[in-house]
Amino acid sequence: MTENKEKRNFKPVVGLAAVSLLVCGLLFPLFVTGIAQVLFPYQANGEIVQLDGKAVGSNLIAQNFTLPIFFHPRNDSASGVDPDITVQDAYSQIPRISNTTGISPTVLTNIANQNQEGALWIFGNPYVNVLRINLELIKAYPEIYTEYG
Repeated sequence: MTENKEKRNFKPVVGLAAVSLLVCGLLFPLFVTGIAQVLFPYQANGEIVQLDGKAVGSNLIAQNFTLPIFFHPRNDSASGVDPDITVQDAYSQIPRISNTTGISPTVLTNIANQNQEGALWIFGNPYVNVLRINLELIKAYPEIYTEYG
């Protein structure tokens, strides 16, 4: 008789666990994903950036730029997936890019300044998205970046 009573006590627990798993693990994520797809499709799909109709990367994940003609992402960040660099880091790469491409340092500095994004109020430093600034170079100097445009 005690064993039968214990089985009855487990039924509500197992039922609650199953309902919670269904609601929290399936229905709620599907609902939130659906809302995001309707209201913010660009962001919900990973902010994919296109160049001439081809997907070339995401604004949210660092791209592997290693050639000296491009701005490079940070290589010392913890995960290596941060798509942004500080404006100072962008400035430090200008001499290398200028020497390799022949683009004037003043022009490269202006491009870095124009693509600068601010941090929230007083928190953090201004930054530059590496993919965005490199795409700006590809568009502005197609003769230098012919194979990338």
